[in-house]
Amino acid sequence: MERRVVGKVKRVNGPVITLKEVQDAQMMEMVRIGEQQLVGEVIKLFDDEATVQVYEDATGICPGDNVYGSGSSLSCELGPGLIGSIYDGIQRPLEKLMEASGAFIGRGLSFPAIDHGKKWHFVPAVKVGDPVHAGSIVGSVQETERVSHKIMVPPDRQAGTVSAVVPEGDYTVDETVVTYTEGDGMEVRVSLTQRWPIRIPRPVQERLPLKQPLITGLRVIDTLFPLPKGGTVAIPGGFGTGKTMTQHSIAQWCDADIIVYIGCGERGNEMTDVLREFPQLVDPRTGKSLMERTILIANTSNMPVSAREASIYTGVTMAEYYRDMGYQVAIMADSTSRWAEALRELSGRMEEMPAEEGFPAYLPTRIAQFYERAGYMKTLSAKEGSVSIIGAVSPPGGDFSEPVTQHTKRFVRCFWALDRALASARHYPAISWLDSYSEYLPDVKGWWDEKSDGQWSAMRQEIMELLQKEVRLQQIVKLVGPDALPDSQNFLLEVCALFKTAFLQQNAFDEIDRYCGIQKQMKMLAIILDYYHKGIQAISKGVPMVKLRRLSAVQDMARMRFSVSNDDAASIDRLELKLDHAIDQLGGIYDDRS
Repeated sequence: MERRVVGKVKRVNGPVITLKEVQDAQMMEMVRIGEQQLVGEVIKLFDDEATVQVYEDATGICPGDNVYGSGSSLSCELGPGLIGSIYDGIQRPLEKLMEASGAFIGRGLSFPAIDHGKKWHFVPAVKVGDPVHAGSIVGSVQETERVSHKIMVPPDRQAGTVSAVVPEGDYTVDETVVTYTEGDGMEVRVSLTQRWPIRIPRPVQERLPLKQPLITGLRVIDTLFPLPKGGTVAIPGGFGTGKTMTQHSIAQWCDADIIVYIGCGERGNEMTDVLREFPQLVDPRTGKSLMERTILIANTSNMPVSAREASIYTGVTMAEYYRDMGYQVAIMADSTSRWAEALRELSGRMEEMPAEEGFPAYLPTRIAQFYERAGYMKTLSAKEGSVSIIGAVSPPGGDFSEPVTQHTKRFVRCFWALDRALASARHYPAISWLDSYSEYLPDVKGWWDEKSDGQWSAMRQEIMELLQKEVRLQQIVKLVGPDALPDSQNFLLEVCALFKTAFLQQNAFDEIDRYCGIQKQMKMLAIILDYYHKGIQAISKGVPMVKLRRLSAVQDMARMRFSVSNDDAASIDRLELKLDHAIDQLGGIYDDRS
């Protein structure tokens, strides 16, 4: 088939190319530039000129080179085989690119995102005469041990009646498995694969309220700053504060069905670690590789800047595809600051008017469009699925007042602020309990109170109040020393210090402490607050604080995160009885003396 020329190259400005003699081109149309067939996208049309952003290195492109149209937008190929794959920012499989060009990606290379030669075992879910509509599930294939891949009618089709279904068996992704006739008489062939434009959200029936938390196994998150399934959260922090490691831990331990990890503009050595470590991580639910429920998008800082801009849309489109099957999907975007920097560079090359710190004026809109694609949804097939977005932000110098962090805070309802002082003190995860917040507390309160016999919200509020009081008391201690405080206030400082080390800190390399179940979290919080209440009563009876500190039960509390396994949370109940008995004994002794 003859290729359609839509224009010729007029000017080359890095990844931004101006076309002349433009005819029959469309906004957001994917195009191929020159005889090398570099991938690009039309982002501006004016008279007979157009502006194209190129997703590859534009070196060698000359004025006068032909530009060929595709007739479609930049789209994701969606079908079985996505899970366990590693892609670049425009969904080209990196393994295929390496086989073709070695360690460095060759220009003009293009491969299908999924294997078109592999056969999948298809099990039909409809029969001839059944009604179907956009998003209807017509069958399934077993993609991995945990993921049953639902084959759906594309969401942009009309309703109709099934006219033909293939028998159960093995088929490639290109073969037609279901044929149906739409109301207007048009015949539609459904295969195992479909395409969807990356910048357009996939449609759903309705957006549902967020009620169930995404359990991560990290106590500081689950107990203090919870994120519901379908929620959005930003993790801002300077270099070395642990953004990537926090996301790795969440990816491994959270109760999402599918993980989409987007390495957006990160350093090459960091992405190399991700690509090496993720296949070796063990899924705690199956004992197999975490890659059996993970999709990786690797777009390093030395890759073309425009591909970095597209990478988060590629990732969220694949996440929405699995959400439409009824799965809970978690997206790790690391980091949206690099993505915003790509927007700034492209905007500068297009000579647009800059806003604050050189970022384009439409930066808030783009950030909002990305986070808006999260949510807990009722899909077109009447199933319930969610996309949760966990976006890392890398503010220069750890300055949270810079534009990307500030605009992100406007559009997310949860904020896990990483503190450099905590990271320097080897307190991990270095999530600040003073600067972080979650606006989802009322949404998840019902779920948490049901799991904790109505205790969670009251205990959480009390410990947060103690931490706030501790900050004020620490200021006094710095001025006049701890001896100026009464024992009751020094005891508050002691309890908060215990809470920080025994509860908020977590060791990712410890077999027990790396994941903490919700029952253990509640019992740990309860015993620490019980220690505070009983201790204050004992101090009021004249018991010196130093006596409380030296109790063996208190030393056991400090070690309980390592010594008590998740399935043995009853040990904390026994420890609490031991603690109460020891404090009562102390109180009795001082009562007798008085």
